[in-house]
Amino acid sequence: MAFQALTIAGSDSGGGAGIQADLKTFSALGVYGASVITAVTAQNTRAVTAVRMIDPAMIRAQMDAVFDDLAIKAIKVGMLGGPDAIAAVARGLATCAMPVVLDPVMVAKSGDALLPVDAVDALRAQMLPLAYILTPNIPEAARLLGGSEAADEEQMLAQGQALLALGPRAVLMKGGHASGPTCTDLLITKDDVIRLSAPRHVTRNTHGTGCTLSAAIAAGLARKMSLADAVKMAHAYLQEAIASADLLKVGDGHGPVHHFHALWPRESGAR
Repeated sequence: MAFQALTIAGSDSGGGAGIQADLKTFSALGVYGASVITAVTAQNTRAVTAVRMIDPAMIRAQMDAVFDDLAIKAIKVGMLGGPDAIAAVARGLATCAMPVVLDPVMVAKSGDALLPVDAVDALRAQMLPLAYILTPNIPEAARLLGGSEAADEEQMLAQGQALLALGPRAVLMKGGHASGPTCTDLLITKDDVIRLSAPRHVTRNTHGTGCTLSAAIAAGLARKMSLADAVKMAHAYLQEAIASADLLKVGDGHGPVHHFHALWPRESGAR
């Protein structure tokens, strides 16, 4: 039986983030991907021009259909978009035994908001306690906590521990929004802190990095890896996807990372 994972997220018409990035990541890592679409966005590498939410009843119908038939082993949750969608997904996952990787998507790479202010409280109260691991970047962590953005690694650790107290079993604080030649993520559990560092790649083609990382963690969990091993694998996979991103030449703005860097010839381009 194939390893199977589910992504619950929004659709990106440009193909670089959201459902599209998640399914590419699952496939690249040897996992069969199913999907529940929570929103449809009109976007490309430059901007999000329109967003339409999916009816909550349809979100639940998709979840029920997948769970009724597929042997899902891990779930990635991304863009939920609003309080109604959050409530629908939370109810659908309330009795879920599979590990949930929660990526609290709030803002697109273009800077466009993907989560309204009135939905932050709902995300914090309803979804964080369901998360096996929460994967916020620095701005998302600050918004979830209602405070300022972490300015250094010490503050990242403190905010990660504060988020851990809100219910998730683990928090991966992502350092991509920090400055400096090295990018550091912190995997925080009640018993341990694991530091993951890599050279910062100089490229504007980083669209979908958060989606890709969280989907890769879910793929690892679906393949029965431990949490620490799944995060380490996902971190290494994303670094290679970013390092190869300029080969794709997709769009004129923030292009996508290269999900299939291990499969496509390095000289190939998508344009």
